[in-house]
Amino acid sequence: MHCPFCGHEETKVIDSRLAGEGRQIRRRRECLACAERFTTFETAELVMPLVVKADRSREPFDEQKMRHGIVKALEKRPVSQEAIEAAVTHICNRLRSLGEREVPSRGIGEFVMEELRHLDEVAYVRFASVYRSFQDVEAFRDEIEKLRHHRRKREDNLDQLPLLPGGDPAGVKDGKP
Repeated sequence: MHCPFCGHEETKVIDSRLAGEGRQIRRRRECLACAERFTTFETAELVMPLVVKADRSREPFDEQKMRHGIVKALEKRPVSQEAIEAAVTHICNRLRSLGEREVPSRGIGEFVMEELRHLDEVAYVRFASVYRSFQDVEAFRDEIEKLRHHRRKREDNLDQLPLLPGGDPAGVKDGKP
């Protein structure tokens, strides 16, 4: 690691700690030439699959583009930044766990819709309207009916006894999956 102050090639690590919820290593370093100290962060570089678009073109997965779409759908909705980041992380982990080199953009859109359905129903319908290119009010009505059906099914499961002692019914905590 080159010193950012004098450009010298040799530095020593003074301290290392986990950062970023265990996904990074924070290192304090000291330059052996000028004695200046600085911090570096190490992260694992994980290869994401290529995205196969509707026109069959391929492009690298862009986490920022996906995050932007989620944030746009959640605009002016009461969802915390932490919940948004957790959703993005969950989607990225699902994509990596597929073990595929290429993933259709439709699949990523479905993952996003699933996360939005759990975060905020209004954002879910907003995203679905663009993603599925709703052409009329009937398409909106159909999607809202699917959402209601899903919610009813989830609420029906709350009446069940827990599978394991001390467990929540249907794996739901505080009425949310």
